[in-house]
Amino acid sequence: MRLGGQVFVEDKNPESWANALKQAGFRATTCPINGDDDLGELDDYLKAAAEHDILISEVGAWSNPISQNEETRRVAIAYCIKRLELAERIAAQCCVNIAGSRGEQWDGPDPDNFTDETFELIVDTTRAIIDAVKPERTVFALEMMPWVFPDSADSYLSLIKAIDRKGFGVHFDPVNIVSSPRTYYRNGAMIRDFFAKLGPYIRNCHAKDILLRSHLTVHLDEVIPGRGMLDYRTFLTELNKLHPDTTLIIEHLSTNDEYRQAADYIRKTASELNIPL
Repeated sequence: MRLGGQVFVEDKNPESWANALKQAGFRATTCPINGDDDLGELDDYLKAAAEHDILISEVGAWSNPISQNEETRRVAIAYCIKRLELAERIAAQCCVNIAGSRGEQWDGPDPDNFTDETFELIVDTTRAIIDAVKPERTVFALEMMPWVFPDSADSYLSLIKAIDRKGFGVHFDPVNIVSSPRTYYRNGAMIRDFFAKLGPYIRNCHAKDILLRSHLTVHLDEVIPGRGMLDYRTFLTELNKLHPDTTLIIEHLSTNDEYRQAADYIRKTASELNIPL
């Protein structure tokens, strides 16, 4: 697998960005292009990444394509199509979004998120995005969330079967579906189950950690890898069985030092398992 993350560079350009990633020891990262303003530099970023053996593995399409607001939904679908086109152009491992939400918060809970109608809407919307691009070098994937489909290995499998498109793949973030103390303490079994059912479809993963607090009711906080209870030994062991270019991207940290701490923990765990990163 390839361990990746993000870097914070004061004077960002293709070469400084690639050098910072190389110095951090990352062999994968997210797309450095955020919009049309810097699209002209794309080829330079691709060249710099290739020279340093860095895989741009993930293009984010963060938006709400199942919003109840039709204008929001229309704009989000158009944005997902545009980002999937970019992922296809650069041969990223995936273009990833969450399914969205039927509520006002684009990534939040809503009582309608788990209805059969919402499941069908996610299927139809994802098909429309994929069919507009017909990707051959990348896939469109949905990051799991605790309060909308897909929220488990089984619901992800159901979506794969229902969407029925070669251009649909799997992004795996195990922390996002640790939503109860039972799963928290048995997350290794959850991870093994996910890989057993979806391993052939997995293209990209996120690395973070989760910590259960001791006050009522249930409080689960995202933390830096190594400071929580995610079973990284199981996670890395299962990931190591996949294609060597499958990527594990550290995310949601605020400084280069935090990314270094997270990477050090993951590398130490991988080294103990004789797993190359």
